[in-house]
Amino acid sequence: MTTALVPLKHGNLPTPVGSEEAYIHAVNQIPVLSAEEEHELAERYRLQGDLDAARALVLSHLRFVVHIARSYRGYGLPLGDIIQEGNVGLMKAVKRFDPGQGVRLVSFAVHWIRAEIHEYVLRNWRIVKVATTKAQRKLFFNLRSGRKHLGWLTSDEVDAMAKDLGVKPETVREMEARMTGSDTSFDPSPADDEEGGHAPVAYLEDMRYDPAETVEAADWEQHRDQNLRTALSGLDERSQDILAQRWLSERKATLQELAERYQVSAERIRQLEKSAMGRLKTALA
Repeated sequence: MTTALVPLKHGNLPTPVGSEEAYIHAVNQIPVLSAEEEHELAERYRLQGDLDAARALVLSHLRFVVHIARSYRGYGLPLGDIIQEGNVGLMKAVKRFDPGQGVRLVSFAVHWIRAEIHEYVLRNWRIVKVATTKAQRKLFFNLRSGRKHLGWLTSDEVDAMAKDLGVKPETVREMEARMTGSDTSFDPSPADDEEGGHAPVAYLEDMRYDPAETVEAADWEQHRDQNLRTALSGLDERSQDILAQRWLSERKATLQELAERYQVSAERIRQLEKSAMGRLKTALA
């Protein structure tokens, strides 16, 4: 996103349009609330649903969002987008803030701001997601910050990070490998694919709708069904019934139920079923 970030108007504050610098300059002009002012506004919003109070709380902390967003510049994502995501986290924090807990909003909001920015980074840093589980997300951001001064991790560093995060060393190595990879265009232009034949489009063919593949699959299925019918017809009636009751019915019959029907033991039914299945497998092979 390269368009303007537009905060809500604050008194006579002009709405900045056109650049991130203008936005940052504007939010830095908004006065910081004292502890007493913040508590009063938070109480008004929490107890009375006063949206003007919530708006004032959000506006006074926009500069804090900018400060946090700047620390995520190393991911190669637009700062404006990072700030916008952080603003979403700030608004969520204001909605859940309880002034009775005795902490300032800035301390409470940092978790929500970072959480929204983290989600944005993980969604947009690569085309293919590099982290999906909670453990992988922790690894992603720890490795990202660690690699700034460590480069490739040594075995001791991998073990230490795995222990701190409660994951296996192999998981740390896997995430490190994911982060060092790069996205590849599925169908690059000739200028991008200089070596030729190495783009995924050259070897990842989708054969699902190929007419020859479709006909072959249909013929094979028909051949398999015919073999199955032939194999079943070669069994005696009792074996056919056992297989039908055990594998082809909506309600699978138990060995004991079939044993009572044929006046034999459940073990005998199991033996007959096993023998019949073996003959079917042989015929189908």
